Amino acid sequence: MKTRAAVLRKGGEPWEITELDLDEPGAGEVLIRYEAAGLCHSDEHIRATGTARLPLVGGHEGAGVIEKTGPGVTRVQTGDRVACSYIPVCGTCRYCSTGHQNLCDAGKNAAIGCLVDGTFRFHDKDEDLGGMCVLGTFSQYAVLSEWSCVKIEDDIPFELAALVSCGVTTGFCSSTRAADVRPGETVVIFGTGGVGINAVQGARYAGGKHVIAVDPVEFKREQAMEFGATHAFAGPEQAHEAVVELTRGQLADKVICTVGEMNNDVVQAAVNMTGKAGTIVITGVGYYDMVLPGGILIGYHRRMQGALFGGANPLYDIPMILGLWQAGDVKLTELVTRRYTLDQVNEGYQDMMDGKNLRGVIIHEH
Repeated sequence: MKTRAAVLRKGGEPWEITELDLDEPGAGEVLIRYEAAGLCHSDEHIRATGTARLPLVGGHEGAGVIEKTGPGVTRVQTGDRVACSYIPVCGTCRYCSTGHQNLCDAGKNAAIGCLVDGTFRFHDKDEDLGGMCVLGTFSQYAVLSEWSCVKIEDDIPFELAALVSCGVTTGFCSSTRAADVRPGETVVIFGTGGVGINAVQGARYAGGKHVIAVDPVEFKREQAMEFGATHAFAGPEQAHEAVVELTRGQLADKVICTVGEMNNDVVQAAVNMTGKAGTIVITGVGYYDMVLPGGILIGYHRRMQGALFGGANPLYDIPMILGLWQAGDVKLTELVTRRYTLDQVNEGYQDMMDGKNLRGVIIHEH
């Protein structure tokens, strides 16, 4: 069958809208009709740097309807509404079976975009194309592993389910799982974009007493206050002064870094703001050499924690967060600043980079 998709052929170039051939689903695979896709910063990072196997169908946040299932599929059936987990979850490997689904061995093909058997389902004549995180949600249709599917309830809007497939869950769980925020703690979040704004929500939901957002963009600081931050500052210097005053010099219990492009300056500022036995969580991605003065962790018994998917268990945490939204305990509808068509994907990313959007969403046309 044919499908329209946004394709990256070379790093630094814009997304190209083109028509591709799509294979039928094989064993353990499903054909999905995507209804919505989130514009996440990770796709922009790949577009700018080309650090993936190219050509590539973009998009790793998505939700839609299962159109067809291949042999042996048991997790979903035709007609099911699903959110996609950007890390596949097999459910049986060492990591899945010990409650670390974010580390599932099936996630090894994320940068290649091929299915479990090492082959591809998107084709342009004789050329094979992978899907971002084996999803390719910037396509009207895709074939993916059933391990990438998380069934959702009928009353969940697709655009919200798409956001929970990565950004929302990554941010929320960066606070509740990776940082393990406890009631009464002081929490600082560096960067309040699509991931960080949900780290703010997670920290407040977990009982953080002081939730301090740090972001240079005024719009995002304003939004952080709407989503549960108690304080918001443009830079680390002002935030540090406030943390010292609020904690009587004890500093923050947890500092979570979710900036779009991590660098050593952010890490240094985060460590300096963390108190004794505190935790620094690194969720944001970036290619840099982490350099810290000797003893800066040891002397204060600080802990530095990397966070993939925020430490989430997608099969549990995606429905859990959607349930919190249904109960009115977290905000999801308010995350969507603007909706785009597939043809407007480059415009959507430009708006994100210009700081105009909290989250942009592609609504697929069929």
